[in-house]
Amino acid sequence: MLIYLVEDDPSILELEEYALHAHGYETQGFAEGESFFAACAKALPDLVILDVMLPGEDGFALLKKLRRTAGAEHLPVVMVTARTTELDVVKGLDQGADDYISKPFGVLEFVSRIKAVLRRADRTPAQLAFAQIRMDPAARRVTVDDREAELTFKEFELLQLFLQNPGQVLSRDHIMQRVWDTDFCGESRTVDMHVRTLRQKLGEAGACIQTVRKVGYRLTAPNGEGTEE
Repeated sequence: MLIYLVEDDPSILELEEYALHAHGYETQGFAEGESFFAACAKALPDLVILDVMLPGEDGFALLKKLRRTAGAEHLPVVMVTARTTELDVVKGLDQGADDYISKPFGVLEFVSRIKAVLRRADRTPAQLAFAQIRMDPAARRVTVDDREAELTFKEFELLQLFLQNPGQVLSRDHIMQRVWDTDFCGESRTVDMHVRTLRQKLGEAGACIQTVRKVGYRLTAPNGEGTEE
């Protein structure tokens, strides 16, 4: 399994490669985006580990460009950076990162989280449906009454979680762990903001995502129990 690492600090790159080699992964390192994309044009990896603070284009710009690259739209990406403010974390995840690891990090945690992202990427979920909503996870496509809904990466992940757990109350902390895979549980604004925009994009079907007061959300029929915001 091949992993590309974009990291301009040689000592950190060496540590990451050593940890991954010890667990059987093949790696290739790059100090900036140009050589990274040249390698991607020849062969796409199974996963990308991407630093944020890089010479030239930063990691956010590279991630955005990667998501527009044919064949790499859903390539697993883990961002590794010392920039750990909530805004930075949310920005990276919303632009399509699958995980966000803060520096400094422990080697065991680093490898464990890489393995977790690869496990999730290896799943091939069946098509999902609820009321007028239809989702094709493999094609990353959502339709409502045969009208395609244009969702962001995290809105899609959030809706998929609801569709996989119809009728179940999902706490905000649980949603943060499953969709954002972050450590700052208890932060509800990110979840609430994404639920709000997801409802709007689903139109009338957005009423199926109901608020459970002081707990979180659940996907249920619009006439079911629940308290709207």
